[in-house]
Amino acid sequence: MSVARITTLSANSKTSFDAAVKEGIDRANMTLRNVTGAWVKEQKVEIKDGAVVAWHVVLEVTFILDD
Repeated sequence: MSVARITTLSANSKTSFDAAVKEGIDRANMTLRNVTGAWVKEQKVEIKDGAVVAWHVVLEVTFILDD
């Protein structure tokens, strides 16, 4: 039997939502073992002078705890 845990991460990118998600997952994999999935809980953009300058995501990352 496996037990999973969910943790919340925030990540951002200067290029896109996809890049922000990848940044968050890459960082999670550096610290957590057995990452099995993620849910994009929130998305927002930062706007400066009428243009989008940053993309932000909040992720719920699921990982399996070691036995």
